[in-house]
Amino acid sequence: MRQELYSDITDALVQDGYVVIPNALSDAFSQNLLNHAKKSKNFKRAGISARRKINTDKRRDKILWLSHDSGLQSEFLNFAEGLKDYLNKELFTCITYFESHFALYENGDFYETHYDAFKNSVNRIITIVYYLNEEWDAKSGGELVMYDDENNFIKKVAPLANTLVVFLSDKFPHEVLPTKRKRYSVTGWFRVDKI
Repeated sequence: MRQELYSDITDALVQDGYVVIPNALSDAFSQNLLNHAKKSKNFKRAGISARRKINTDKRRDKILWLSHDSGLQSEFLNFAEGLKDYLNKELFTCITYFESHFALYENGDFYETHYDAFKNSVNRIITIVYYLNEEWDAKSGGELVMYDDENNFIKKVAPLANTLVVFLSDKFPHEVLPTKRKRYSVTGWFRVDKI
């Protein structure tokens, strides 16, 4: 089943540069990961750029980096590792590693339009966002909005549980609209630089 998912992601990256996959992994896994994130107490204010400078005019979410824990975090990281291997084999992407964190947006939090790949730097090449929120409706806000290189609207994605978004990090400026309630996700990047 994962090989089929990896194949679908790879085909979409080649054809469109992005893909949105509802019901990507499993509802139970998404729920368990959400419960795990809710219990975590070590979220820190997220920064901007390689220097991780705090700027709440541009970004207001909090993050908690994932690490192998022999549990849920490891399960997600193992899924990403499998996708890394598949992308390297099929597309010769030369990905060296994957980094990922939980993201928490509280009421009023947002992230202005930005690219995930830093300018004039070869680092992040593919972005993954995995949503964990149940029963999300339009009044809750917090949607991911994707644009093309000329800032034309492409897609708005509700942060619904078990939805996976994958896109080329340097091709799609995107933003997170202000949220009206707590919004959880896992965000990660496949990188080609060295650890």
